Amino acid sequence: MDSKSNINLPHEHDQNISNVLGSMPQIEDCAEVADMFKQVCDASRLRIFWLLCHCEECVTNIAAAMQMTEPAVSHHLKVLKKSGLLVSRRDGKEVYYKISDNEMSDLLHHACEAMFKIKCPNR
Repeated sequence: MDSKSNINLPHEHDQNISNVLGSMPQIEDCAEVADMFKQVCDASRLRIFWLLCHCEECVTNIAAAMQMTEPAVSHHLKVLKKSGLLVSRRDGKEVYYKISDNEMSDLLHHACEAMFKIKCPNR
């Protein structure tokens, strides 16, 4: 039995908190998820991530699309790639980026899409 479910709580409110605590994620798991969200907490980085969820593109075109400098875009791409959300490939002098094919990237992509739907005024 998990040690969390053996916690003696100061108050009993008949809300079954002991069972909930038994299935609560570990602090390490929460830290990992929080770190994933930190990667897209910057508006520019979120836009870049969203774009690359839908297409593969080079740094020059990403910079033009985002109306940012290439060094600024490169910085954001480096952060996203280091976190495992993006992958890159080289073709001659160009480096192309796209979303990683992993569960973390897919989940974050779907979470972002869901949040944009909530924000959508046509809903």
